[in-house]
Amino acid sequence: MSGGGGKVRYGMVGGGEGAFIGAVHRSAALLDGVLELVCGAFSGEAERSRRSALALGIDADRAYPDFETMFRAEATLPQERRMEFVAIVTPNHLHLPIALAALRHGFHVLSDKPATATLDECIALRDAVRASGLLYGLTHPYAAYPMIEEARARVAAGELGSIRKVLVEYHQGWLAQPIERSGQKQAEWRTDPERAGRGGCIGDIGVHAFQLAEHVTGLRVTRLCAALYRVVDGRALDDDASVLLQFDNGARGLLSASQIAVGEENALTLRVYGDKAGLAWRQEEPNTLWIKHADRPAERLRTGGAYLGERAQAAARVPAGHPEGYIEAFANLYRDFAAQVRAFAGSTPPCPVRNAVPGIDAALRGMAFIDAAIGASASDAKWHDFPRLE
Repeated sequence: MSGGGGKVRYGMVGGGEGAFIGAVHRSAALLDGVLELVCGAFSGEAERSRRSALALGIDADRAYPDFETMFRAEATLPQERRMEFVAIVTPNHLHLPIALAALRHGFHVLSDKPATATLDECIALRDAVRASGLLYGLTHPYAAYPMIEEARARVAAGELGSIRKVLVEYHQGWLAQPIERSGQKQAEWRTDPERAGRGGCIGDIGVHAFQLAEHVTGLRVTRLCAALYRVVDGRALDDDASVLLQFDNGARGLLSASQIAVGEENALTLRVYGDKAGLAWRQEEPNTLWIKHADRPAERLRTGGAYLGERAQAAARVPAGHPEGYIEAFANLYRDFAAQVRAFAGSTPPCPVRNAVPGIDAALRGMAFIDAAIGASASDAKWHDFPRLE
C-alpha cells in the first residue's frame, strides 16, 4: 500500500511504441506527481514490450512479456514495491481478460473505454468487480473538463429549470477514406470487429457523447431510436450514427456521431435546454461555457473564474486564460483515481471535492448504449427500450 505521502504505483498493459493513447495516459499521470509507472506489458510482442519499458525508464526485471506474467510477478512483490492498479490501454477485445486477471490477483483497474467488447462481457466484468471489492475506473476524460463540471453543477442546482432537450454531437473526419487498408494502425483495429467489438464509430466516440449527456444532465436514457451507417464501401463497422434519445424525465435528445465528417477534427459539442435557460459547450474551445437566457444576454463563463463552483475550481490547473484541455482532463481522472486508491488503502481520507472517475456502473451503461443502438439500427421498429441492467 502507498503511504500517505508516497506515490501511488501503477502498471500499464498496452500503449507501447507506435501506440497513441498510451502516451496520453502516461503524460496525464505525470502531471500531479502523485503516480509512478513501475511496470508494464506494453505490447503483445515480448521484444517490443521490453523496448517500450526500457525507453520509459522501467527496470528490466519489470518489463513483462504479457499481462498474465506481469500480474503473477507483481503479486509476489512486497506491498511497498508492487503496483497498486493497472491502466488498460489496449484494443477493446483485450479489456475484459486483462481486467479479470488484474482483479483475480488483487489489483485495482483503470481502463480505457469502452469497458469491454460486448454487453455480456461488461455484465461479467461488473459481477467480477463487485465480487472483488476492488476499485474500477473508466477513462471518460471529457467529463473531467472544468467547464463540464460547472455545467453539471448548474444543471443540478436547477439554473436551467426542467430539462427538455439535449443535443450532443461528436464529429471527426479521419476515417473519411479507407485508411485502414493502407496500414494505419489506429484505423486498422478500430474498424476490425475482432478487436473493436460490435461498434465502430458508435463504440469509439458515440459512447463518449452518450456518457457526457447523462453526466451533465443527471438524467438517464430510457428509450432510443438509432440509425448506424457504413459510409465507406467495404467497411465492416459503422462510421456514422444518428440516435434519437428519450430521457427518464420525458426530455428528448439527439446524439450524432461520425468519423467520416470531412474536415472535422474532434468536434464534440453539448447543448442542453431547460424551461428556464440553456447551456452550450464545445470540446475544441473547452475553457468556455455559455449559459443562455430568454430575458437577458447570454453569460460567457471561463475556466479559472472566481465565480465558478468548487468542483470546476478543483478541476482547473492553470491561471485563467491559459489553454487547458485534453491532457489535463485525463490528469484529473488519474489524480482522482490515485486518491481513491489511497483512501482504499486507508492512508488518506476520501477526497471531499472530486473522486468522480466513472465506475463500473457508467461502464455498463456505455456498453448497454452501444448494444442498444446497434440493435435498434438493425430493427424495423422505431423506439427501443434501454436495456435493463440489474
